[in-house]
Amino acid sequence: MERILKFNIFRYNPVDPESTPHMQSFQLEETDSMTLYIALNHIREQQDPSLQFDFCCRAGICGSCAMLINGRPDLACHTKTKDLPSEITLMPLPVFKLIGDLSVDTGSWFRGMNERVESWIHTDKIFDPEAPEEPMTNQLAEEIYELERCIECGCCVAACGKANMREDFMGAVAFNRIARFMLDPRDERTNIEYFELVGTDEGIFGCLGLLGCEDVCPKDIPLQDQLGTLRRKMGWNAVQHLFSRIISR
Repeated sequence: MERILKFNIFRYNPVDPESTPHMQSFQLEETDSMTLYIALNHIREQQDPSLQFDFCCRAGICGSCAMLINGRPDLACHTKTKDLPSEITLMPLPVFKLIGDLSVDTGSWFRGMNERVESWIHTDKIFDPEAPEEPMTNQLAEEIYELERCIECGCCVAACGKANMREDFMGAVAFNRIARFMLDPRDERTNIEYFELVGTDEGIFGCLGLLGCEDVCPKDIPLQDQLGTLRRKMGWNAVQHLFSRIISR
């Protein structure tokens, strides 16, 4: 006999002056291989068409359907109900601006983050579309690709204790982007220039080291490895900068 699932879902429409934050319960019969994405669609199609949540690819690639699932950030599309208890609580991701119910605006946050860390190749070379691509070893290309697998779902940001405490904290996803460009030989920025971007309390030195970001990453990106490497490099740059100031005196 299939289980009857109880969903406790956060409801609130911030643009409706009559709406107030509250939890609403729905019941649904569990089906074979049911994911939370499928369950939410059943609820919206059969019980309440006003329910708001985001989705796009349904394959764990776009990152749109991230939400708090029993208090843990994860993707609704690859979370199967069979792996959860019969009572499931769904909340929107914290940190991000709420659009309504389970829908949050991750796009604006990630655009601001990418602009803040200047997430593009910095070079003085003039692009020649007819020139061959610059050579790169397979090992280096794979190391860069490993960091490029981020789908910007926001799970790591939502699980970050520091990001929940202060809105100007960059978060692991920003450090991952910086680490990616530090690996790329086409980027001509110096360590000092990278230090100016992330060598602050809002940046790499503000990380509490709670490991929540890596624990919830749906792509299993080694975020703590990048945080540790970046912190050592930025720490050494800070020491060098301090000594250069002392010597200059």
